[in-house]
Amino acid sequence: MTNTQPALPVRDEANEANDSRHLITLPVPFQVTPDEFKAAFRNHPAGVAVITADPGDGPVALTATSVFSVSAEPPLLVFSISGLSSSAPSIARAETIVVHLLGAEQLHLAKLGATSGIDRFADTSLWARLETGEPYFPAAHAWIRAKIVNRMAAGGSTVIAAEAVQTHAPEAGDASADASQAEPLVYHNRTWHRLGEHSKIRS
Repeated sequence: MTNTQPALPVRDEANEANDSRHLITLPVPFQVTPDEFKAAFRNHPAGVAVITADPGDGPVALTATSVFSVSAEPPLLVFSISGLSSSAPSIARAETIVVHLLGAEQLHLAKLGATSGIDRFADTSLWARLETGEPYFPAAHAWIRAKIVNRMAAGGSTVIAAEAVQTHAPEAGDASADASQAEPLVYHNRTWHRLGEHSKIRS
């Protein structure tokens, strides 16, 4: 008795390779324009801060809306600075910085740090130096002296991570520590805003 096995199909690797090229379709990547990206963030409010530093050749300052905390232990914060800012190179190479978290009453400081082509330290009544040498604005609602621990290039900006080494803020229980009293300064839709009792949403 003859034992016959069904014939196995012969693989044509060349044809399989050709077929696979037709079966795999890669999607066309989405293209987001700068205007579209800005529009997406336009209704996303952000707190306002002024960052100061002096790497050794004079004080610099800029206004930022990208400051946020990332860790309490260790106390780390992150922010980004645009390469178009005249203060960016100095802040990027500084060892320490002072991050001022502003209330609505310090709008003048926010505007000062956001105005280009001026000497932001011309009015000596607005600023002083800490014992450690960094320039700062005493009128700020709260400030954090921090040591830069990391820098990362990101597009046309630099993302900076810094570890807090000293803070100054109203103590718990102080009326000025209450947001309804301090009225934090917020930037939203290219306009300055204040937070307070009027902006509370009551459920």
